[in-house]
Amino acid sequence: MEREITEEKLKKYFEITKQALERLEIAVHEKSLLFSVAQDFLTMAKSYYSDAEYYYKKGDYVTAFAALNYAHGFIDAGVRLGVFEGEDDRLFAFG
Repeated sequence: MEREITEEKLKKYFEITKQALERLEIAVHEKSLLFSVAQDFLTMAKSYYSDAEYYYKKGDYVTAFAALNYAHGFIDAGVRLGVFEGEDDRLFAFG
């Protein structure tokens, strides 16, 4: 059981979340009622990713890791809801 957030682990999750953000596509039409949901989820994911970078640079790995998890949570929730397209099971939770 791991009890420590290492720099190696953090870098791994930064890369996964970065790739997910780069490949993410909004799956709903601009006129859809869910388009604003997609935009909000994307904004939140990017904001939490940015927060993670900030805390990582400060050496606060715990908060950085938490922010990465929130970022990816918004990404995965958007994919599951159907407002984002994501078909790579390494990057996205879908089902």
